[in-house]
Amino acid sequence: MYDLLVRGGQVVREGGVETADLGVVEGRIVEIAPELTGGAREEIDARGLHVFPGAVDIHVHFNEPGRTEWEGIDTGSRALAAGGGTVFADMPLNSAPPVIDAATLDAKRQVAEGQSYTDFALWGGLTSGNLAWLPDLAEAGAVGFKAFMSNSGLAEFTSPDDLTLYEGMKVARELDRIVALHAENDSITGGLAVRIRAEGGSSCADYLRSRPAIAEVEAVGRALLLAEETGAKIHLVHLSTGRAVALAAEARARGVDVSIETCPHYLSFTGEDMERLGAVLKCAPPLRPQREVDALWSAICEGLIDTIGSDHSPSSLDLKTGEDFFSIWGGIAGVQSTLSVLLTEGRERGLSLPDIARLCARTPAERFGLAGKGRLDPGADADLALVALDTEWVHTQDDLHTRWKFSPYVGRTFRGQVRRTLLRGQTVYQDGHFPHPPQGRFLRPAPIPQEETA
Repeated sequence: MYDLLVRGGQVVREGGVETADLGVVEGRIVEIAPELTGGAREEIDARGLHVFPGAVDIHVHFNEPGRTEWEGIDTGSRALAAGGGTVFADMPLNSAPPVIDAATLDAKRQVAEGQSYTDFALWGGLTSGNLAWLPDLAEAGAVGFKAFMSNSGLAEFTSPDDLTLYEGMKVARELDRIVALHAENDSITGGLAVRIRAEGGSSCADYLRSRPAIAEVEAVGRALLLAEETGAKIHLVHLSTGRAVALAAEARARGVDVSIETCPHYLSFTGEDMERLGAVLKCAPPLRPQREVDALWSAICEGLIDTIGSDHSPSSLDLKTGEDFFSIWGGIAGVQSTLSVLLTEGRERGLSLPDIARLCARTPAERFGLAGKGRLDPGADADLALVALDTEWVHTQDDLHTRWKFSPYVGRTFRGQVRRTLLRGQTVYQDGHFPHPPQGRFLRPAPIPQEETA
């Protein structure tokens, strides 16, 4: 007898889409077939719905402990589940203190284990002063190490200089951990910001001018050289330009172990939108002209971009107001909308449903060693998102499950609506409700094959 049978859905797998039943025992998929016989303790009628693997968001900032008033594990994981997600990896900042040693990672894990509605992994930091602590972070279960090549915006999370980054990559290689990089040239962005503000600049347009595309492209090139020299695995987060993606793809072709991420907001909005909507769209790197949006979509359709991370990084509303745009907190609330963006504009751009599942689930799970996640196959966890693919709906403020009802996607019309999300065979979200208390588990990364580059 099955614990759960999901009947008659359109199952989205690597090889295509098929009408099938899924049988689940003890939280794992045990069989997928056109018509499964036998009893089950629970059945879900998925006819008329598409069954996707639960999304794996490898890049969120839920900020807990310490800045829970911005966002927390409870509200952040609810929003993720409402968007069809079943796994997140929380960045080492903006929690306070940041996760830069084993003790701070353990503290965050303990909080998350009692509050997360989804399974989760945790990033550790690579800063100017914690090289000696990286082995302990890895031992504690860090999925990888995050470093900034520009100012993080938080004094307690300092950026490593090039020598420290080079040495940190060597340590990460020995520990079999990926280094995630915020790649912007600090000299360019910092110098321009000082100059523009000295001239009286404080507007959104001034902020956009202070972070030109070349700052990203130069830093990406430097990161790739360091990775090539050290043999480290790196993950380039939130790339916003086609040139940066092309540089990384060229390096990968010559053997550099690099994976490439972009975010839904770089695929959905432009710098002009940022000037029109204001602080709700402030981020770093900033939004770009339409030609860069188109270049990123082309790169996705060509298979050059590996993962889509939300970079969900909200704050309290008081930090999102003010006359000086440079002083406004930069971060976009989008963890609930990643799958919606891809199911809407991605399909219009020619992405297949297996492509979307690969970007949102399979590749991030495989790249970061999250065993059993991101795929619909026998033996995998029964992490499922049931989607009404052709339902058209308008995202309203009332739909948001984040702490602050503040998102650039409010008012946007999407096609494809998540109706139900299951974690290890148990419904964690259904039509706006969360029927069970949080049962998320901490995921330690499994060994990553050396030849794998996502």
